Amino acid sequence: MTQESTETTEREKIWAHSGDSHAMEPDDLWTSRLPKRLADRAPRTERGEKYELVYVDGQQLSRQLNDFMDAIRPPGASDIEIRLQDLDREGVQCQLAFPSAGFWTVNIQDAELARAAARAWNEWSRDEVMSWQKRIFTPAIVPLVEPADAAAEVEWAAEQGFQSIFLPCTMSDEKDWGLDLWEPLWSAADANNMVLAYHIGTGGENVVYRGPGGAVVNYMETTYPGMRVVSHLVAGGALDRHPDLKVLIAEGGAGWVPAIGDRMDEAYRQHGMFVRPRLNRLPSEIVRQQVYASFQHDISAVQIIEDTQYDNVLWGDDYPHLEGTYGHTQETLHQLFDSVDPRIKDRVLRGTFEELFTVPKMDDNSVTQ
Repeated sequence: MTQESTETTEREKIWAHSGDSHAMEPDDLWTSRLPKRLADRAPRTERGEKYELVYVDGQQLSRQLNDFMDAIRPPGASDIEIRLQDLDREGVQCQLAFPSAGFWTVNIQDAELARAAARAWNEWSRDEVMSWQKRIFTPAIVPLVEPADAAAEVEWAAEQGFQSIFLPCTMSDEKDWGLDLWEPLWSAADANNMVLAYHIGTGGENVVYRGPGGAVVNYMETTYPGMRVVSHLVAGGALDRHPDLKVLIAEGGAGWVPAIGDRMDEAYRQHGMFVRPRLNRLPSEIVRQQVYASFQHDISAVQIIEDTQYDNVLWGDDYPHLEGTYGHTQETLHQLFDSVDPRIKDRVLRGTFEELFTVPKMDDNSVTQ
């Protein structure tokens, strides 16, 4: 018996929803669903001796070879039925499962390919992930070359039962999230009650520093664009115009959220003569009402709730990724929550998630639901 299973028998199992997990797409997702002239430019990867090469829409990108990560992935990484058994053992009721290879669709520059690649991924998720069970659900991918296309995909995705859309944290300067050109997307998401689900480390270069401590520095660098997303959507007025829109920044921790709300308040008050647009609420009010954040291991994400009263915080297992909690989920949850106020514990592990998403009742949990 493993240490994890021994500890679980000695302590009550903690059940939680995960606000940050990942779906593992089949290698032939796009080649099997798109005509060859488009499939050849859709995301695909090749393994070299040291790097994994990613090809997408005429671009070649490289990242460190992840054979090690592949070797330690959970048994259910690519099999939903086995994955549900993993969730039962780990004490995870529901997962918001972001894309994996689907992240690369944000690098597509051709509008037709962007539309086709997004739709193919969404149809795969609908048919192969969400059609026969309700515990694991994904955000929809939207094409980002033309805002009108993104808005149209939101309308379609809502009709198919999606509850959120995936968006990358980093965009080119001419398409920054604070710009008014995205208003059709915000309006469509608002009208269809779709959560804007941003995941850190997406849309930009993740290795920006190669000096001492680079592994830690670059991990930190993936978090900063999530903060930038919040500041742009708040200061640019998008969330003020759409007070019912909800924004989730996944995997970037939560301790920073109330702090940047305070920082934006200071700028709004002290530099008011330069502020455009004028907002109907202070930035910190918008943040507290509309911005959510997920974490994995961060003690500070829980500690800040009592002192700052910012409680739009979700836990995430990051399944099946290396940084996740698979194999030690119960140990992690007990370490984080055994001494925490039960109200805060329930809010972080269940309440916040259920505020954003419709989930099956606990009694419905089984490997076929």
